Amino acid sequence: MCTTRLPQRVEPYRLAANAERLEGTVPLASLKRLAQEAGSQQGDCRVRLQFGIDAQGRREIEGWLEADVTLACRRCLGPIETRIESDFLLGMVTSDALAAALPGTHEPVLVESEQLDLFALLEDEILLSLPQVIYHDEAECDVTRDQLTSGEEKEVSPRPAANPFEVLRTLKDKK
Repeated sequence: MCTTRLPQRVEPYRLAANAERLEGTVPLASLKRLAQEAGSQQGDCRVRLQFGIDAQGRREIEGWLEADVTLACRRCLGPIETRIESDFLLGMVTSDALAAALPGTHEPVLVESEQLDLFALLEDEILLSLPQVIYHDEAECDVTRDQLTSGEEKEVSPRPAANPFEVLRTLKDKK
C-alpha cells in the first residue's frame, strides 16, 4: 500500500524529460469540486502517473487512479460505497490550438507557466469517472418498488382521435 502524498503542483515538462513516475495518494477531502458533486469524502485516491515523451515528441502523462467514494442512492438518498477506477492518457499542451492537434487517443491537459495543478487534474478524472446514476440493490434499498409508483396506471387509448382538437374538447367537458 502506497502512503506517499503527491504534491499539489508539479513541473510536468521536467518530469516528462526525465521519464519520471509518480505514485502516491491524494486526500479526497482536499478535492472541493468532488465534495460539491458527491458530498464530503473520506480516505485517499491512489494514483500512478508515468510522465514521458512519445515517438512523435509529444509530452504525455499515462495515468491510473482508484478511489472509494460515498455516493447517494438515487432512490432512497442513502450512502453507497463505490469504487472509482480510471486509466487515462493525457497530452500536455500550452494552447487550445495544440490541444486540437492531439490524436484521439490523448486528452489535452493545459499546462500554464511550466506548472501543473495535479490535484485539479486528478479531480477532473474522478469526476469524469463517477457513475451518472447509482442505486442500491432492491433488497438493500430503503425505498420499495411500491413506493416508487405514483397513482394508478390509466389505460391508454390504442388509436388517436380523428380530430386533434377532440382531446382538448374532452378535457374541457370534464370541468
